Formats: sequence, structure tokens, C-alpha cells
Amino acid sequence: MLGDRELDVMGVLWELRSGTVAEVRERLPAELAYTTVLTILRNLEEKGFVTHDVEGRAHRYKPRVARQAARRSAVGWVVQKLFHGSAEQLLAHLVDERNLSAEDFQRVRRTLDESARGKRPPRKGDRR
Repeated sequence: MLGDRELDVMGVLWELRSGTVAEVRERLPAELAYTTVLTILRNLEEKGFVTHDVEGRAHRYKPRVARQAARRSAVGWVVQKLFHGSAEQLLAHLVDERNLSAEDFQRVRRTLDESARGKRPPRKGDRR
């Protein structure tokens, strides 16, 4: 599971596809010290989320994990830990707790209909 600052850094790397500490730092939503960003990148590398190449005196960091894979992992963790493995409970919670527009409901309905008809290819970890 990634923390807020780690997600901010990963968001920048997913957008840029690679970046030095300075490049990442200038695109973060919060102003952080260079050494703080460096520490976050090193921690992400230890966790296996990023890798780096040496570019002169700088390191160019690249994501090793796609945004979709990180989402899948995080949602899976939330479902397991907070909803006892029930995606249905998560969906019900989101419907109850969020002010979804009619358009939001239509999109969800289309996704559910497509999934039920088998038009959406199964993803790893799908129950079918």
C-alpha cells in the first residue's frame, strides 16, 4: 500500500514516464524539499515500485508498476481489509456515501451490463 506522498510521486512518474528528483519535485502538488523527494523515490525503489538509470550525476526514475496495477492492488487491499472480501459491499458503500450523478449511475450500469454479457474481457483476479 502506498502513502499519500508516495502516490503523489508515482502520479508524477506515471504522467512523465520518467523523471529526475528535480523534475518530479517541481511537478508535485505540495512543495517538498529535494531530500524528501529523494527519500520517497528511494523508498519506492526499495518497495519495487520504481527503478532508476544513472544519467550523469543524476538518477532518472521510472515506474515499474503501471497505474492500473497499482489501482487494482489498492482496491483489492481495501476490499479484503475493509469489506471482508466483498466487492458488492464496496460498491454499495460507494453508492451510499457518494453523491453520484445520473450520468455516474448510467456509466456504472453500462459497465455492469457489459460485464454481465461478457463483453468486458476478464481481468486477473476477476471472479467468473
